[in-house]
Amino acid sequence: MSIKPGIPKGTRDFSPIEVAKRNYLFSIIKTNFEKFGFQPIETPSFENSQTLMGKYGEEGDRLIFKILNSGDFLSKADEKLLAEKDSLKLTAQISEKALRYDLTVPFARYVVMHQNEIDFPFKRYQIQPVWRADRPQKGRFREFYQCDADVVGSNSLWQEVELVQLYDSVFTELGLNGTTIKINNRKILSGIAEVIGASDKLIDFTVALDKLDKIGEDGVKKEMLEKGIAEEAILKVQPLFNFTGTIAEKIEKLASLLSSSQEGMKGVEELQFICDNVNEIGLQSANLDLDVTLARGLNYYTGAIFEVAAPEGVKMGSIGGGGRYDDLTGIFGLKNMSGVGISFGLDRIALVIEELDLFPETVTATSKAMFLNFGESEAKYAMKAITKLRQNGIKVEMYPDKAKIGKQFQHIDKRGIPFAIIVGEEEMKTERFAIKNLETGIQEIVDFATLVTVLQA
Repeated sequence: MSIKPGIPKGTRDFSPIEVAKRNYLFSIIKTNFEKFGFQPIETPSFENSQTLMGKYGEEGDRLIFKILNSGDFLSKADEKLLAEKDSLKLTAQISEKALRYDLTVPFARYVVMHQNEIDFPFKRYQIQPVWRADRPQKGRFREFYQCDADVVGSNSLWQEVELVQLYDSVFTELGLNGTTIKINNRKILSGIAEVIGASDKLIDFTVALDKLDKIGEDGVKKEMLEKGIAEEAILKVQPLFNFTGTIAEKIEKLASLLSSSQEGMKGVEELQFICDNVNEIGLQSANLDLDVTLARGLNYYTGAIFEVAAPEGVKMGSIGGGGRYDDLTGIFGLKNMSGVGISFGLDRIALVIEELDLFPETVTATSKAMFLNFGESEAKYAMKAITKLRQNGIKVEMYPDKAKIGKQFQHIDKRGIPFAIIVGEEEMKTERFAIKNLETGIQEIVDFATLVTVLQA
């Protein structure tokens, strides 16, 4: 009895139309990466386990797909661990490799291994799939693409300015006008925690603050109290719950709030530089907003933090994010290598563009015309014309079998091909072609030059 085929949970098959749409996104993102001077690299789908493990925290480590060693992998396993069924300790003995969890740690490994070949500052982009043993749900998969752009080896804040422009350039070209690029700074969050006397509760404080738009002011205050943050400290942070105004006004409020914190004021200066220059240079369609509650990747980022929200009216989580990190390569022994990077959420971007019906019709365009097959001699005549049409850059094909005409037209209709080309004895004698526009139903007899003109239109 045959087994019904299936695919692992959290993975997907992609139809020709879906692949065409993804390739459209890849093409625009890649073109813009290169326009901004980023160079492509690729790293292996799997890394040595020791490269990945311990870099993402306890929760992240659990989500890494491990690869069993080749051959009789149990033969070298410790008998005691086998008997005790200690899976965590046993894994280290039977699995030496793992599928990459993200593109960032492999990039850090790449920089360290190739540091003598790289000319710093190094601007790299990478568009490759990653794997996570996560619980599948809407918009979250176990296999998905990441599209990253990073600059390492430079402390210049002009890199942050350019990354904001890069986001704007990509989303403008995709037609996603009105995206909001939110910006904050890790130093500002540290400064706030310092001035309210909660530096030891920095993580708890910022995690709660980050939920302001989800659970509201009362919910945030309640969570802070539960985490041991004093009521007096929460009172000092009250202005953040209604932090409105222009970017300039927000920066002014922050400067006042953080005047006693050296770390906080450094963050204010950095934000001022980035925002002032982005404002002066201008953006095409995106909006820049200072969001003091933004706290993504707090254990990772050390300076600017970015997050991109879809245009208003579209219910979707962030469609991009990133920030500045001071010691990316330190995990592999190369100290003081500052960097800054951003990532595009490809799957979410695709869903937003689909919802807003922004994919151009040409993205999913199939062959421009199909020649019907009436028999061997007609097929040979058609193939000679097809070869010349393809040399003219026109996508054409022939129905491979001599089947009933109705079946061939049905196939053309299902494929969404706009023109059918009919070659019978009369057309072969006169070196002509009957071309039928399947949308209008109009059919005309034309010579080859006219055929090229019609199909190139």
